[in-house]
Amino acid sequence: MLIIPYPIRMKKLFMIVVLINSINVYSQKFTNLALTSPMGWNSWNKFACNINEKIVREAADAMVASGMKDVGYRYIIIDDCWQDKRDSLGFIHPESARFPSGMKALADYIHSKGLKFGIYSDAGYHTCGGRIASRGHEFQDAITYAKWGVDYLKYDWCESDNLNGKGAYTTIRDALYAAGRPIVLGMCEWGQNSPWRWASNVGHLWRTTGDITNCFDCRVNHGSWNSWGVMKIIDSQDSLRKYAGPDHWNDPDMLEVGNGMSLNEDRAHFSIWCMSAAPLIAGNDLSKMSKETHNILTNQEVIAIDQDSLGIQGLRQRKDSLEIWYKPLKNGDWALCFLNRATKPTTFDYDWKKQMINDDVAKMELRFDKSHYTIRDLWAKRDIGLTDKILKVSLAGRDVLMVRLLKSAANK
Repeated sequence: MLIIPYPIRMKKLFMIVVLINSINVYSQKFTNLALTSPMGWNSWNKFACNINEKIVREAADAMVASGMKDVGYRYIIIDDCWQDKRDSLGFIHPESARFPSGMKALADYIHSKGLKFGIYSDAGYHTCGGRIASRGHEFQDAITYAKWGVDYLKYDWCESDNLNGKGAYTTIRDALYAAGRPIVLGMCEWGQNSPWRWASNVGHLWRTTGDITNCFDCRVNHGSWNSWGVMKIIDSQDSLRKYAGPDHWNDPDMLEVGNGMSLNEDRAHFSIWCMSAAPLIAGNDLSKMSKETHNILTNQEVIAIDQDSLGIQGLRQRKDSLEIWYKPLKNGDWALCFLNRATKPTTFDYDWKKQMINDDVAKMELRFDKSHYTIRDLWAKRDIGLTDKILKVSLAGRDVLMVRLLKSAANK
């Protein structure tokens, strides 16, 4: 009698299970996991590859203690460089020196805080940090993530030569679905395959540009690739608003609030992400953030604009260095954001009666000759008048005035 060694038998059994699951997979993603843009924290912008279990636990602790959880932040996401090697059966393992308790225990700790656990991989053979990635092991990795208790997967695009973007991301979507645990899929292929055109039934969010860096308006050349400042990222996704909505979001990358820009720039950065209905994934050291950074990241009135249930990405109008953003909200309210891109201050009058906004994407109209609104300054947290009088706007360099227009009961 031929005796098959145990490891080989287990490997064959695994392959059979994967094959059966693959046959039974329906071409869909887990739905209703991101009806508003995801909010959380990711390790990369601050820590890059210098990540470990202690840092992640401290981030989870700080998210709760700081009140960030109370205003909607949920995901604690480990980015690149947690991986060590695959075992003899091909299953991925974390680096034991950095994650001695293992990923299941870490996920359990995060879940015990009422938060959700996210992790990172890549469609190629190796990640951007040179670690083992998922190519050829998509179904195995999905099973592992489900076993660990993962709630969110950021899936990158390094070493993706000769891969078809739609095919690669559909494969990992199907693998996650076959594994049976609802996991948000954050696609990170930098907009190279125009995912907004095809990915609404594949991922829950997709990166629209290359990586962000902590400057307001710059480009950093890394030789074979570039990273981008806040405004250059926003400029590059200006035509994409029609593709965003509940459960399928344009993602202009993680936040750099608290990582070195000025207070004005951080405030403007956060405001424009909220006007864009973008994911709010903090990228700073939550355990050591300043009061100013905390106040930006936890402003509930500003966050409410991002998290509005209509899920409409804001409409931008630009004239020279001045931008005005308009975002329709539920119950007939609107958000407006006046942005001064220049480094010098500016003042101007905004005559409401002369404004009429037709939003072809949202199929909504804003007319001040028909409706009157109370103007709520979202950063000052106070009402500043009505739309029946001219608004005098004074903006510091690279700063914003962000308001919510509250429709009076008589006009609703």
